[in-house]
Parts: sequence; structure tokens; C-alpha cells
Amino acid sequence: MSGNFPGGGGETSRAARLRTPIKRARGLGSGKTGTEHFWMQRVTAIILIPLVVWFILTLLSLVGADLATAREIIARPWNAILFAIFLVTLFWHARLGLQVVIEDYVHHRAMELALQLLVTFLCGLGAIASLYAIVRIAFTA
Repeated sequence: MSGNFPGGGGETSRAARLRTPIKRARGLGSGKTGTEHFWMQRVTAIILIPLVVWFILTLLSLVGADLATAREIIARPWNAILFAIFLVTLFWHARLGLQVVIEDYVHHRAMELALQLLVTFLCGLGAIASLYAIVRIAFTA
């Protein structure tokens, strides 16, 4: 019924004419998460810019330092917090980027799902392992 009115949806709407034949056959529309995914990728990238600069400067300050000094620097509260934010944001950004690559270039549904699960698991595991390492260094230094 809504297809009879302008802008009411259905196959007689203007949007339906713009769909590809395969979209009409499958009846699939938008996943409704593209904009959120786009913005989250940009936000994590913007957050990473100053964190990468800080990380590089911290690494440069550790050149020639012994293990005890490196642990001391990492164990400082602000450094530990910034390391944690850096690593969690890095793994989140990596997962978002790899998700797009998999969606765009893997065309077999079972393989796509398996790779998405693998990427999510590995990025989560990497973030958890990184946080564990930071906490361990911070409390044993």
C-alpha cells in the first residue's frame, strides 16, 4: 500500500528504480551501519595521530636506555594510561580497517564470516595482551 504514494517505499518508489537488478532480486537494502563505521574509523584515526607522535617520542627517549629505565618510563601513570589508550585504539582501528577489506574483497559468505571472526578475535586478544603487559610492567617496576 505504501508503494502507491510518492516516497512511500515499495517497488514503485523512486529509490527502487535506482537499485541494481541483484539488489531487487535479493531484496537487500542498506546494512544501516555504514555511516557509523565510517565515522568510527575516522575518529580512531584522529585519536591515533597525537598518540603516534607521543609513542615515537617516547621510543626515541628510550634509545640507549637500559631495561630498568625503560620499565620506569612505561610504569609512570600518564605513560601507562597513554600506552593503554594508544594500543586499544590501534587494535580497534585495525579491526575496523580489516573489516572493510574483508567485506570488499572476500566474496564467499562462509569465508567472510570466518575471517571477520578471526580478525575480531585476534584484535581483541592483541588488545587484552597489550593491556596485561602494561599493567604488569606498571605494577612490577
